[in-house]
Amino acid sequence: MAKIKITQVKSTIKRPKDQKATIIALGLGKINRTVELENNPAIAGMVRKVSHLVKVEEA
Repeated sequence: MAKIKITQVKSTIKRPKDQKATIIALGLGKINRTVELENNPAIAGMVRKVSHLVKVEEA
């Protein structure tokens, strides 16, 4: 599978608990933190859930 780079660009303050938990599960938590993960259906679903908080690029 291809790798994707996920960067958090917005804060999780005043967001629902499930969105905060998804950000933590992706390995983020602070603005401008970037992780590189394999693109699989589970990760894609997590990214879709918090798409308004992150920026996604192909690696």
